[in-house]
Amino acid sequence: MEEGQDVETQASLGEELLHMAGREIGNALYRQFVPAFAFVQENAGDTSGIFQKQVNSLMPFCLYAQEYGFYGDTQSIPGTQESLSLEEILLAESREGSGDMADGGELEAGEGEGQAGGEALPEEEGGETQDAEMSLDELLRAENEAAMEASQALAEQETGQQFIPHALKNPVDSQMLQDYESLVQNFYTIDSNTMAGSDQLDAKKLLEKDMSIEKESAGPQILIFHTHSQETFADSVPGDESTSIVGVGDRLADILTQQYGYQVLHHKGQYDVETRDDAYSNALPAIEQVLAENPSIEVVIDLHRDQMAEETRLVMDLDGRPTARFMFFNGLSRTKKTGNISYLYNENQEENLAFSFQMQMAAVQYYPGLTRKIYLKGYRYNMHLKPRYLLVELGAQNNTVEEAMNACDPLAHILDLVLSGQTRQQTDSLLAPE
Repeated sequence: MEEGQDVETQASLGEELLHMAGREIGNALYRQFVPAFAFVQENAGDTSGIFQKQVNSLMPFCLYAQEYGFYGDTQSIPGTQESLSLEEILLAESREGSGDMADGGELEAGEGEGQAGGEALPEEEGGETQDAEMSLDELLRAENEAAMEASQALAEQETGQQFIPHALKNPVDSQMLQDYESLVQNFYTIDSNTMAGSDQLDAKKLLEKDMSIEKESAGPQILIFHTHSQETFADSVPGDESTSIVGVGDRLADILTQQYGYQVLHHKGQYDVETRDDAYSNALPAIEQVLAENPSIEVVIDLHRDQMAEETRLVMDLDGRPTARFMFFNGLSRTKKTGNISYLYNENQEENLAFSFQMQMAAVQYYPGLTRKIYLKGYRYNMHLKPRYLLVELGAQNNTVEEAMNACDPLAHILDLVLSGQTRQQTDSLLAPE
């Protein structure tokens, strides 16, 4: 045998071995995927081509074999159009992945021009090439994004990650309001340093006060501030204000503004940096100035977090969300030792008590178990500044930032129930004579 014939024979043998390898790999792959293709082609019509191209892109070697006729006519892949060389396939794949298939270096006409994956586009009459609506990559990306969005929405509903304001769930029994003893037992904790009588804690008087406000105004209606701005939570980041009680104030302000339509001013003055002892005295002139500069403000919220024993956790599961429990707080300007404190006189005390009680009533009826009893203590705590003045203790030092942030949703809803007058109907029924 001549030398040239020997080389030719070796090349033929190598080619045959390559043919056999390609045939076996192809058969194995299509045994796995063909049943699925048969179902798709039978039920999905033209869209089966998308699945065909996706599988083809996973086995460029087999496409290379097909290009050179390794499978023969009887084993050609259904629906496959003019194929690309291995080099062209790899080039198209790299371009598709980088998103620059159409920006320079396009394949020659008839070899995949303008479409990712290299499939030639059908021609219209007159020989003009029809534009592809979406490439395979774009279709798959859009499908994945839609699936992810749907999955996330479902997960939020199932796990309670998306807050949904409650409807009335737990109507208060009027018997709980009939007398002073029942009222205190069900709604109040009175600190040992002070005292409160039936003249102050009268359910009828507290519920008759109209705490509603108009949302339309030329300036802010609600002021949020923090006498103790340095209060943090179990996983707060040192130096990161957004993870402290101030960050919780930002969250509450955002909800009241965006979801309920109030205009909110969040004042971030710091009055307890060196010591907490004089924080209320330090804050008073600054808050008076804010109110003087913004006469439209009708509601003041001094937002705190409490300090509890480490083994006490102020948290509950609210619709699948870990939520810090909170408490409304009132100062009575009265101690057992001194009696009424004249220099801490509060002309707005009756309205202050009415505001916190109506908030507590709404919380009990719409979010049972979320709030602790209203806490009454002996001093004034700057609550004389406005009739609708609310001091809130939200969570404690061993709550997480997430738990505190989650509590802002029901707190904002409760505020809106009272400030918009939505609770008046329940109040009227409770006060109606039997």
